[in-house]
Amino acid sequence: MNDYLSLTVGIACAGVGGELFVRGAVGLAHWARIPPGIIGAVVAAFATSSPELSVSISSALAGNPQIALGDALGSNIVNIALLVPLLTGLLFFDGQLSRLDGLLMLVLFFSWLALAMIEAKKQRSATDEILGEHRKGLVVGSSVAGLVLLVLAGDLIVTGAKGIALSFGMDYFLVGVTIVAIGTSAPELATAVIAKLRGHDEVGLGTILGSNIFNGLLIVPVAAVIEPIAVVARHEVALSLAAGFMAVLLPYPTRTGYIQRSRGVLLLLFYGGYVYTLLALRGT
Repeated sequence: MNDYLSLTVGIACAGVGGELFVRGAVGLAHWARIPPGIIGAVVAAFATSSPELSVSISSALAGNPQIALGDALGSNIVNIALLVPLLTGLLFFDGQLSRLDGLLMLVLFFSWLALAMIEAKKQRSATDEILGEHRKGLVVGSSVAGLVLLVLAGDLIVTGAKGIALSFGMDYFLVGVTIVAIGTSAPELATAVIAKLRGHDEVGLGTILGSNIFNGLLIVPVAAVIEPIAVVARHEVALSLAAGFMAVLLPYPTRTGYIQRSRGVLLLLFYGGYVYTLLALRGT
C-alpha cells in the first residue's frame, strides 16, 4: 500500500475505532461494576500501545533499537509523559540500557499490572446493575471492534509515516521520536478526544496514563532484552527526558480539579518547540 494511502486509512480507522471503543468501554464498565477509567488504563492502554510494542520488537530484531527508544520517549511526550523520563533517565546513566535494566523494568511493569487488577476488584460497585444479554453482546462487540480498528490504525499510521519520513532521509532516532511517536499515539489520541466529546473523560485519561506506563515499562524493556540499547544521541535523549518531565508538571490540575484549555494550548506550544529543537539539533 502507498505510504500516503496507508496514513490516510490509518487515521480513519483511529476515528471509527475510538468511537466504538468508548461506547463499548462505558457499557462494559457498567456491566462489570468497575470505574470506566480502569477499563481505559488496562484494556485500552494495552491495545493502543500494541503499535509501539510492534515497532519495539521489529526494530530491535532489525538491529535498530534506537527507533524503539525514540518511539517510547516521543509517544509519552505526545500523550503527556509519566514514568519513562524518570526511570530511563536513571537507567541510561551508564550510557546503555542493558538486558538487566530491561528485565528490571519488566518486573516493575507486571507489578503495576497486578496492582491495577487488584484495584479494579476493590472498586467494584456494590450496586446490582446488570446489562441484558442483548445489550451485553453489543458492548462487548463494540469494544472488540473498536480495539481491532485502533490496533490496525496504529500499524497503518506507523507504516505510512515511517516510510514517508525515511524517504526524506531522516535518521532512525529522529523518526522514532517524532513521526513514529505521533503515529503510534494516534489510537490514544482518538480515544481521548472521542471520550471527551462523549462526556467520559475518565476513559480518555485512563487510556493515556495506562499507555504511558506500558510505553515506559514494557516497550523499551522488550527492545532492550532483545538488543541492548546504546545511547548514541545523548543530546536528543536528554532533551526528550527533560521534555517528558516538563510534560508531567505542566498539565497538573489546579485546585478546581480540571486541566484548563490554557494548559492544553501551552502543552501544544511546548511540544512544537520540542520537535523544532530536535530538528535543529540534527540540522534537518
